[in-house]
Amino acid sequence: MTDFAKIFSPQEYSRRLRDVKQRMTHAGFDIIICQDPANMYWLTGFDGWSFYVPQCVLVHLDEDAPLWFGRAQDAKAAEVTTDLPKQNIVPYSEILVQNPDGHPYDELAQLVQAKGWSGARIGVEMDAHYYTARCHQTLCGYFSENQVVNNQDLVNWARLVKSDTEVEIMRTAGRISTSVMNAAIAKIASGVPENEVIAEVYRAQIAGVDGFGGNYSSFCPLIQVGDKTSTPHLTWTDASLPDSALAMLELAGVRYRYNVPLTRTVHIGRAPEKARNLANIIVEGVDVGLDLARPGNTCEEVEAGWQNVLNRNGLVKESRVGYSIGVGYPPDWGERTCSLRTGDKTELQEGMCFHFQSGVWLDDFGCAVSEPFVVTENGGERLCDAERGLIEID
Repeated sequence: MTDFAKIFSPQEYSRRLRDVKQRMTHAGFDIIICQDPANMYWLTGFDGWSFYVPQCVLVHLDEDAPLWFGRAQDAKAAEVTTDLPKQNIVPYSEILVQNPDGHPYDELAQLVQAKGWSGARIGVEMDAHYYTARCHQTLCGYFSENQVVNNQDLVNWARLVKSDTEVEIMRTAGRISTSVMNAAIAKIASGVPENEVIAEVYRAQIAGVDGFGGNYSSFCPLIQVGDKTSTPHLTWTDASLPDSALAMLELAGVRYRYNVPLTRTVHIGRAPEKARNLANIIVEGVDVGLDLARPGNTCEEVEAGWQNVLNRNGLVKESRVGYSIGVGYPPDWGERTCSLRTGDKTELQEGMCFHFQSGVWLDDFGCAVSEPFVVTENGGERLCDAERGLIEID
């Protein structure tokens, strides 16, 4: 079989596993079950479009390596993409795929029992997108009350501070993101259908930059035009772009599943003064926030610096202004840990990565000029280099 290029060294996976086990010990868990595909990837390197069916990675305090548990059809992918011992790759019966009379977690629970771990305290990912109510119900049917509990996104938090290798991957993903955004903006013109702009986004995402290929993003590209810029999460249509209008783009560059999102706002034709002013305020606020993004400061202090600039200009943003980023699989590129918002007292450390999602949405229009960054001793290092401010297109 052709060798699969491993991105991280065995030493890095060992370090990650030690960190996770320390967190498990502190939290009182004997086993954690990770069904979030980003956590599975981070712990083992397992990669594949197989997260639409139940699958997971188990970490036991007494096991030298994690166990992969998944569909029999995908067991070969685990052999190819990971360095797990063969005995730690455990497939479940194909008959259990989408079967109303049985569930893969029946065999998972039986595996735990067969290993002699029936009395273990088990931590599960209650907020993982693919950990379903049926997964939980099935698992709880085999163990005593309160034995299976929420692990509070334990592995997500272990991923928060990136290694040097991860930061370099994020920087490359940021270069791809810049290239993708520039390609999208270059495509925007009066009369061009929205879907053709997004087609260019997908082409540029996968093509990558300077010989570094890209991956699919874990959030689909977003575009809003005209009045629709007053809300952030709309996708494209096949409508043609008008002669004069605002358009907002949110997309990402991705390298080895590491997502670096970026948002920019453009105006077809000469932009109204209020839109240009809003963009300038946003850029100023982001600059203040990036300067505060240093080790020892907190997430809420970064947000406060941004919010002060808005308040000084008669504006306020009630939603969070940013969130941690890194490895991502659909449907989200956020890590679901700390956020740049009031009340989040997470202390920043060098190597943490965030998307400073500095969008402001008013009643009739919105504007966003976001910046993904990595925390450094000198403040937030921007991962992208796309033009800032409101971009006008003749």
